[in-house]
Amino acid sequence: MYGISDYPAFVVAVLVFLAIPGPGNLALLTSTAYAGVRGGLAATLGVIVGDQVLLWLAVAGVAAVLAAAPEVFATVQAVGAVYLAWLGWRLWRTQPGDAPVLRFKPSHFFRQTFFITLLNPKAIVFYMAFFPLFIEPEANPGWSTYTVLALTIAALTFAYGLVLCVLAQRFAAGVRARPQVSAWLHKLAGGMLIGFGLKLALGK
Repeated sequence: MYGISDYPAFVVAVLVFLAIPGPGNLALLTSTAYAGVRGGLAATLGVIVGDQVLLWLAVAGVAAVLAAAPEVFATVQAVGAVYLAWLGWRLWRTQPGDAPVLRFKPSHFFRQTFFITLLNPKAIVFYMAFFPLFIEPEANPGWSTYTVLALTIAALTFAYGLVLCVLAQRFAAGVRARPQVSAWLHKLAGGMLIGFGLKLALGK
């Protein structure tokens, strides 16, 4: 189909990739905790758009440019690490009654997760290594092949985000009634984001 080999395996692989804990998942959960399913879905759209940008950059061969220019890769990596650590530090310092680090306007949730996703240069390299596993070279794959793969990733990400947001909303209702639990979750989320930023900065 469209030069894609083993499409069901591709779907399963994407779902597994989505379920791996990371800053994107954490941002979806945090956005839902602050603004309900609407905020979580806005954050999900930010992840989708960020992924699509990286995906098509990978298709265009940007990964090869980054590999050939380590200083460019290092710069983007450093910006992403600083951004994640900055968000984490703000969450860590949040006290009960403070204004939320993530604003309540859906556009703010969208921007937060868009930049969290976009500022992970390793995703470009991932897509460059991932796509060839499911493409049949003898089928002369063209733009239609990559379009089907891209749309599949977008649809699966939206479905995954919707389920995650609905489940998180049910959990968030209990957290809001317990300010002390909320404060500890802020610190946990902040510490995890700082950790993700350090991992990105120090990763090879």
